[in-house]
Amino acid sequence: MNPILSNLRHISLSYAIWLLVGCLLAALLVLTNSSPWSNALLFAIPMSLVFGGVAASAYYVGRSLPLKNRRFFMVTGIFGGAALLYGAIWVLLCFLWNKICGLFAENWAGIDLNQHLAGVLFICGTLLYLLSILVYDVLLALDNVRQAERREAASEVMARDAELQVLRTQINPHFLFNSLNSISALTAIDAAGARSMTIELAQFFRQTLALSEKQKILLHEEIALCNHFLAIEKIRFGKKLQVQIELDVQAENCMIPPMLLQPLLENAIKHGIRDLVDGGTILVCTKVRAPWLYIAIENPVDIQASPAAGTGTGLKNLQARMRSLYGDKSRVEWQATEEQFRVEITLPLELSNA
Repeated sequence: MNPILSNLRHISLSYAIWLLVGCLLAALLVLTNSSPWSNALLFAIPMSLVFGGVAASAYYVGRSLPLKNRRFFMVTGIFGGAALLYGAIWVLLCFLWNKICGLFAENWAGIDLNQHLAGVLFICGTLLYLLSILVYDVLLALDNVRQAERREAASEVMARDAELQVLRTQINPHFLFNSLNSISALTAIDAAGARSMTIELAQFFRQTLALSEKQKILLHEEIALCNHFLAIEKIRFGKKLQVQIELDVQAENCMIPPMLLQPLLENAIKHGIRDLVDGGTILVCTKVRAPWLYIAIENPVDIQASPAAGTGTGLKNLQARMRSLYGDKSRVEWQATEEQFRVEITLPLELSNA
């Protein structure tokens, strides 16, 4: 729909502008000694308002040529031809209105509409119509930009939903199978341990589903989810698995994407602690250094482990995920030594409003 005719406010503003154009046209008639003020105003204002209604067609002229399909000669021909046509129509309407005003046979009605003045009106009408096309063209371009932004936002939402859906299905099946096997084994020798593990597993999956529905969650919510995961793994690995979490007080209310830390802890166990005879300690450290939030996870590794034990796919996926959410404002880096593997994440500091 024509954006200027879409609501009463736009229509009122449009006709206020055309009223001003009418006053300027009347002033032109007076300055060129074509008529006195009363005649000029009676002629110019109604004709400007009429032209304002005619100029609304410029929207459809501009829309008929999408920006991507425009060529210079095509634009010149169509826009110029439409402007000349409507300029001529306006001059004819001016002659008609002037004849009607002349019927009053009063000194204050009608002007001397000669050939020279008709040419001036034709030029003015043509230029005003071209200006109308330009204004509508700008409005169409802005509308296209807004639509593109809406489509981009919708695409981001769809991509985020797809990403979260993948996250729900990416929880390592081996973790679930191993947990169920451990529960089965514990049932015969440690019923209390089996029950505790079952409760932790249920809490973990319940929180996973709840948190993954959100775009951002509090860091302490992610830590709580990780604690359920670690409680299950500690039952499986016993004293082999030790975890030390150094949580900056300021970082507790920082917003982060859901399921950010849990996959990293799972990798630390799978590719580090599991292969060590004596196990080891996973260190999770968070710091706030405005305007950044720093998160680091460090775990021991087996120096004799096969290089192919980990392909780095999960970390590359994490890099891509952070890039899609934060652009160049985030950083995911990792480094491996003979005895340690360390992942460092830097995110823009985003505090909860609650």
